[in-house]
Amino acid sequence: MNWSLFAVIYIIAGTVTTGVVIIGTLIMGFDEIAHMQIAIVVGALASIPVTMLFAKKIGSITGDEEGYEA
Repeated sequence: MNWSLFAVIYIIAGTVTTGVVIIGTLIMGFDEIAHMQIAIVVGALASIPVTMLFAKKIGSITGDEEGYEA
């Protein structure tokens, strides 16, 4: 897996996924700090499989599935 591509996609996907989970938590009325911490962890963990999927798809499109081999 191309880890540099994974890192860049995780920065974007992690932020978006965590933001969506936090907004959903606030809409449902869970506005205490403990609920926000749980939402952050859930968002960060939920974005890992999404990131792996996109990194593999982009790697297969570009032909760079194993990363840079110098």
